[in-house]
Amino acid sequence: MNSKEWNSPRILIVTPEITYLPKGMGNMSNRMQAKAGGLADVSASLVTALYRQGADVHVTLPHYRRMFNIDVGLLISNELQVYMSNLSNSRIHLAEDRIFYYRDSVYSSYDTDSFRLSIAFQREVINNIIPKVKPDLIHCNDWMTGLIPAMARRLGIPCLFTVHNIHTQKMMIEAIEDRGIDVAEFWDKLYYARQPYNYEETRHSNPVDLLASGIFAAHYINTVSPTFLHEIVDGRHSFIPAHIRHQIAAKSLADCAVGILNAPDESFNPESDSFLSERYCPETVLEGKRRNKVLLQKRLGLKIDPDIPVLFWPSRLDPVQKGCQLLTGILYQLIDKYWDNNLQVAIVADGQYFQCFQDIICMHDFYDRVAICGFDEKLSRIGYAGADFTLMPSLFEPCGLPQMISPIYGTLPIVHDTGGLHDTITHLAPDYGSGNGFVFKYYDENGLFWGIDQAVKFFYLPAETKSVVLKRIMQESKAEFNHDVTARRYQNVYELMLRRPLVS
Repeated sequence: MNSKEWNSPRILIVTPEITYLPKGMGNMSNRMQAKAGGLADVSASLVTALYRQGADVHVTLPHYRRMFNIDVGLLISNELQVYMSNLSNSRIHLAEDRIFYYRDSVYSSYDTDSFRLSIAFQREVINNIIPKVKPDLIHCNDWMTGLIPAMARRLGIPCLFTVHNIHTQKMMIEAIEDRGIDVAEFWDKLYYARQPYNYEETRHSNPVDLLASGIFAAHYINTVSPTFLHEIVDGRHSFIPAHIRHQIAAKSLADCAVGILNAPDESFNPESDSFLSERYCPETVLEGKRRNKVLLQKRLGLKIDPDIPVLFWPSRLDPVQKGCQLLTGILYQLIDKYWDNNLQVAIVADGQYFQCFQDIICMHDFYDRVAICGFDEKLSRIGYAGADFTLMPSLFEPCGLPQMISPIYGTLPIVHDTGGLHDTITHLAPDYGSGNGFVFKYYDENGLFWGIDQAVKFFYLPAETKSVVLKRIMQESKAEFNHDVTARRYQNVYELMLRRPLVS
């Protein structure tokens, strides 16, 4: 136990990307935005919620000057002094290295560049930021922070490691040490390609696996949904490398692993969404959705009719994970079956299957019934508000956010029963008193078609019944899928970790 009270620990969150930071954390907080994917949103929401709840939360990320729109070369001497002072008196701790200053993106498509970025970031965190902040607990995220848990264990600081994506890199100790990290201090707490013999033999011939090291060395880990954690441990996903699965399973067996769901950004709210021209609340959901449906149809060139069912696809068109091939496989039969109902499909997404959908639309002249366009934030928001159902037939889903966003807007998800989808969506009960979507068990075209059939039946219920059901779902979703709930779950883990005796 540290000298500080366990219920007010100093938490250091280490992340390579973030969408925003709350006002009050530092004078530069409004400048900090560097996003590559969902990790940026999760980091922002967690830091903001913890800060709002009064936690002593600090965050460290690389100093992406160009992405932060900061050009120190244009600052005169006294402005530069103020700028540096603002950084030093903040809860925001920027890792300084020239490799970050002129970047336009967080990650690189080149492995060697990603290696250099990762090591420069971790060098600054290990050598400078941890000694300065003196945290009671460190929270690391993904492979870019994979060495830090081992150093935290060496220092006796509890460390949580969050696995967002199953992606890793491997590198030799000597290459890491050449860039300023003294791995000799904690080399025995890292995970290698093979069993290490000793430090001297290992440093030049036995690669370190960064993701596996983060999992192996951390005192506690979490995935971003409980069910996905169980699926990994049970070996249900062949794309998970065996050694990663074994390390996660070992943590789970030791009762040092948990699944914590992410939450959508607070701006996803039909009552205040600035992207919507027609806002609405649970009491006005049917009329609000009718107006937004017309706007969506106009934007996409679909036939204008607020009284027909509209299916919305918001996810990447990735056949490996997202199941878009299930939709292309049934699209002709689907439109044909519901031809007299004028059912429409609106796709606002990018990805490998984009051209497949365009070809189907062109071949069958579905232009007024099926529309596809590249991802656009405003149009996607209108899709959540104007569509009746959201399609998420993912083969696997570590967490997922669209299925949580949709019911907040009164748009019911149609999902495959897996991972984070299982944890967030339950099938509507026959009396509609519980449930928030439509869940199919078997990952195939028939399963997706069945889910859509169930949704269309719901669409044609009397307006009074639909209004009551959608109002309940919107209220329940807003209460459950939010940053404060997620932050409390992380706080519970922090408190558990600070109460437990550390094992070196």
